[in-house]
Amino acid sequence: MNPEHVLALYDDQLRRHAQPDDPHTTLELTHGVLRQTSTTHGWNGVIWSDLDHTTADAAITAQLRHYAGRPFEWKLYAHDQPTDLGQRLQTAGSTPEPTETLMAADTHDQPTTIDLPEGVHLQPVTDPTGIDLMLEVHRQAFGTSPTHLGHHLRTQLAQAPHTIAAVVAMAGQRPVSAARLTLHPGTDFAGLWSGGTAPDWRGRGIYRALVAYRARIAAERGYRYLQVDASDDSRPILERLGFVPLTTTTPHLFFGESL
Repeated sequence: MNPEHVLALYDDQLRRHAQPDDPHTTLELTHGVLRQTSTTHGWNGVIWSDLDHTTADAAITAQLRHYAGRPFEWKLYAHDQPTDLGQRLQTAGSTPEPTETLMAADTHDQPTTIDLPEGVHLQPVTDPTGIDLMLEVHRQAFGTSPTHLGHHLRTQLAQAPHTIAAVVAMAGQRPVSAARLTLHPGTDFAGLWSGGTAPDWRGRGIYRALVAYRARIAAERGYRYLQVDASDDSRPILERLGFVPLTTTTPHLFFGESL
């Protein structure tokens, strides 16, 4: 796999020509950025930009005015221009979250054997009850249960079920790990998201099993690449599975500032 080629595909297919998350969101290309705006509880933010040192500040100001005091995210990638865009965003009031590594792998190179610890079984998420189990895992793994994630999952399952495959790992009646696969029709990519495991169940191979589960689905549906924004914890596991770093990404959050 050629990382430069895959990154160029990613930028073109999933950023520059991104599709709205759901029917309640709109995409606009303006002031050198592609932004998403939700009319409900969905994600607001900048997906892609084509800026330089003469246009960046005006573009940032335009987004602050557009979102009019609502929280939004500017998803910044290491190769985005200008090179000091991150500093400009912070000067405008953003708070950067931890940097993650954008990684990718050829779907057909991934193992699809699902090896789970004794007493653990996988339960596909197909209804609101399953989503509640995923949010419970998120609470155990990360200490939060974000409202926007629950809204997004419910909307996607109800209105575009062909674009998602989510799963929960159950230890008896307790959800201990969960993850989802986001499918992007018309592109080469399927995305690995929301992978998390309860602290007392880490290190037993569940994360790897959930990657294999999703890789199998992506391959069956004809997607060439898997992509993931990997944390420092998951990156070593993914590298052992053959995922290759493409670049890094840092979410810059604006908590309701306006001009």
